[in-house]
Amino acid sequence: MRLLILLAPLVLLLAWAPSWWVRQTMRKYSQPEDRYDGTGAELARDLLDRHGLHHVRVESTRDGDHYDPFDRAVRLSEDNHDGRSLTAITVAAHEVGHAVQHAQDYPPLRMRSNLVCLSRYGQQIGAWLMVAIPIITLIARHPAPGILFFLAGILSMGIAALVHFVTLPTEFDASFRRALPMLRRGNYLHPPDYPHAQRILKAAAYTYLAQSLMSLLNIASWFRFLRR
Repeated sequence: MRLLILLAPLVLLLAWAPSWWVRQTMRKYSQPEDRYDGTGAELARDLLDRHGLHHVRVESTRDGDHYDPFDRAVRLSEDNHDGRSLTAITVAAHEVGHAVQHAQDYPPLRMRSNLVCLSRYGQQIGAWLMVAIPIITLIARHPAPGILFFLAGILSMGIAALVHFVTLPTEFDASFRRALPMLRRGNYLHPPDYPHAQRILKAAAYTYLAQSLMSLLNIASWFRFLRR
């Protein structure tokens, strides 16, 4: 128990640090705002058209930068959709990388999409189990079997953690096998900007590392609860 107390701050720091680094990196290269002539949305549209993905839309969103494989849409935050900074251009290329993965039926992306669908149902069932367990205990006048608690935790948190881990190779592929080569082939960036673009792409990929670590923390906390 003492070991867990001592390690908890370190684990929390490891989970928080990647998220902080991502935000700092994105903010750093958002200046100057007029670094490029075209916007992130314009770059995304050009890259999609070059890959024959004319049917994929480019949209502005408030939900964070992402590619939606179900609606076939590259969605960029308002700053990156309308922005002309190095961050806007690089993030747009990263999200187009996901669209190219989808067009080429990249297996990890397909697996992630299937798991996302599964996790939605799993989280709903897990939430219902959480509600049902006290009712079952009250009606049966006996504590609910531990397997129900275990199943609720796995459905609520385990599948989400698996989604994050499957996402990691997908993100690195979109960054370094798709986005960066596309930017280099098209000479889209000023030559001194390529090393900085690599940092942004690494940050875009590491976003999910932070989420994966937080998922592990949640699962660890759940198992400690079950052992009581």
